[in-house]
Amino acid sequence: MLARIAHELFWLGRYVARAEHTARMLDGVFHADLQSSYEDTRDVQLGWFSLLAILGARQKGVTREEALGRLTLDPSEPASLVNCVAQARESARTLRDVISADVWEALNTTHLVLTGPDVQAQMSAGPASVYRYVKERSALFWGLTARTMLRDEAASFLEAGGRIEAADMLLRMLRVALPAGEDNEIRRDGQARALLAAAGGFQAFRRAVPAPPNAVPAVRFLLYERAYPDSVAAAVASAERALEVSDSNPRNSAPVLRLSRLRAELEFRRRDDTDDADLIGLCEQVQRELALVDIDIAGRYFVGATATAATEVGA
Repeated sequence: MLARIAHELFWLGRYVARAEHTARMLDGVFHADLQSSYEDTRDVQLGWFSLLAILGARQKGVTREEALGRLTLDPSEPASLVNCVAQARESARTLRDVISADVWEALNTTHLVLTGPDVQAQMSAGPASVYRYVKERSALFWGLTARTMLRDEAASFLEAGGRIEAADMLLRMLRVALPAGEDNEIRRDGQARALLAAAGGFQAFRRAVPAPPNAVPAVRFLLYERAYPDSVAAAVASAERALEVSDSNPRNSAPVLRLSRLRAELEFRRRDDTDDADLIGLCEQVQRELALVDIDIAGRYFVGATATAATEVGA
């Protein structure tokens, strides 16, 4: 496969995953904001300004309404939901002969709806409907990808990009939303429904974990639970498998080997349930490793590819 095509597929996966997780976080914060007047959420710091920090957007002098507008429908804001979808559509436009027609139509329709005249009215009536639409369309995109594309190198690079972005977005959220206590441990009191809802994992958590949805059980679930597809551990394992398929010599592939070591480290930490003192530090460590994986992927597969016009969301 041409390096340019692999590069665009990888970033198409990243943009769609970024749009999906941005919609999840916006929806979670929106509902947490509504509930904050009568629920105690002191174990997490998940609000509009923390969301700006997660997405790397400017925070100074921004009101709640401005944050909501910028992160949803502002095309000039690199971290906005509409900008993520627009970037995904632009990548897909250059890949019309690689992706299926159904995948292109799903993404193009999503872009047209989000930039259409009716979306502002939907935002005024209730932004949750816009976030729900993007989450559903993202699920449609990945479903059509799985059902209408060959399971070849193209699908592998698409999946690898999506899974790496999903892990990175979740780690950003955990680092910002989980404050450290005086002894550098995450506070264990209160509940973490807002955090789980923003990650899309509240119902899965309730089925998988007998403990109450407090901060430490929630972050362990989002980091380690391989049975939950959007946990960090599951995303790392999926990215590793995808790159193994696309690489003719995976045993000598730097990104595959780094992902393999990271997967093993997360599994070791999962089994050692007494080592929860510095989960925030672990999130920082894993995110640094994913940044190195990104560099390894570019060096092994994308040499000679045209540099993407997209700018990654700041850490």
